[in-house]
Amino acid sequence: MRRFSSRSLLATVSAGLAAVLLIAGGLLLWGSAYVHNTVQSQLASQQIYFPPASAFAHPKAGGEITPSMIPSVSQYAGQQLLTGQQAEAYADHFIAVHIANMAGGKTYSQLSAQAIAQPNNTTLANTVATVFKGETLRSMLLNAYGWWKVSQIVYIISLVAFGFGTVAGLGSLYLFLFGRKHAPMPPAGHESITPAATA
Repeated sequence: MRRFSSRSLLATVSAGLAAVLLIAGGLLLWGSAYVHNTVQSQLASQQIYFPPASAFAHPKAGGEITPSMIPSVSQYAGQQLLTGQQAEAYADHFIAVHIANMAGGKTYSQLSAQAIAQPNNTTLANTVATVFKGETLRSMLLNAYGWWKVSQIVYIISLVAFGFGTVAGLGSLYLFLFGRKHAPMPPAGHESITPAATA
């Protein structure tokens, strides 16, 4: 019965590990692409566009474009919202700023409580409805941003899996081709003695 050497066993294990890592890398890459494309498709269907570049020319506190939006939002001027980075910028640096200005720094729950206490205050009721819509859209965009980041992380992990799988595969190939142990040659002049057969 043929016995495997330690190097042959290591080569087999390396080949198996390489196969597992490469398959895992392929699945992770597919998952990353699926999430990426789904998020982009969902964002595209909303038809959200950033204000044009001309709107950022004269930022004004309390206006449509505030000074705080210049470093974060102006880079996407005129573009359609299609990526996670754009969704995060629009949610946290555009919508959130307008909500804070509109609500006077109060949260939706605080405004809602005031509106309940003042049922005849239509202005407050309209503000509550607008803030609710803004917070809902902001939440949807941040959710898209979160999944976008997940797709990026999974993509990086897939590359790592491919890298380790390739290393393991090359190591296995090397051991199979060059790692076989050869039986030592007998010293020169040494004769092999075969035991005599016993009756």
